[in-house]
Amino acid sequence: MELQDTPEEWRVVDTAIPFQGNKTSVRTDDVVMPDGTVARRDYQVHPGSVAVLALDEEDRVLLLKQYRHPVRQKLWEIPAGLLDVPGENPLHAAQRELYEEAHVKAGDWRVLTDVYTTPGGCDEAVRIFLARDLAEAEGERFAVAEEEADMELARVPVADLVRGVLAGELHNNCLVVGVLSLAAARAGEGLDALRPAEAPWPARPFEA
Repeated sequence: MELQDTPEEWRVVDTAIPFQGNKTSVRTDDVVMPDGTVARRDYQVHPGSVAVLALDEEDRVLLLKQYRHPVRQKLWEIPAGLLDVPGENPLHAAQRELYEEAHVKAGDWRVLTDVYTTPGGCDEAVRIFLARDLAEAEGERFAVAEEEADMELARVPVADLVRGVLAGELHNNCLVVGVLSLAAARAGEGLDALRPAEAPWPARPFEA
């Protein structure tokens, strides 16, 4: 058995887009199942995202707390954002998000992990980066609006985040996956063995 996800595409006999939003849409596909029947599948079409687990010299992770209306909660999260342009280099997008949300730059970047957030109902793919060698960014702070205008910023020790995740106190997908991936990488071959920042990403191909 090869322990690796593999590309596969079942035949679609009909498709429609009943909703088109500003950044995402909803698609309805009629898909031929292995037994020959046709099943309807509705899912969100998403451009993809990047997230940044920014780790400082005191082993603290840079977090922000932001209101998320669908779940009616303020969630502690790591900086993240959409891939604004098809084919956009995810590293450049991650550097942009770290600057815009935290006014921070990083000297060392690695790929921490790649995930599909909810593959049963959305095609969103997220690349989570590990950023180290942090410093304050130059220039003016990025002007924020809407939910981001109410964000809180903090730096929290990794050990406290692991405890909070396992205690069910922290719920943001990228934070949970990122923190536990960091802990797993440290317990394994170490952070310097992580993939380079420009590693290929088949879920969202990009120009280097």
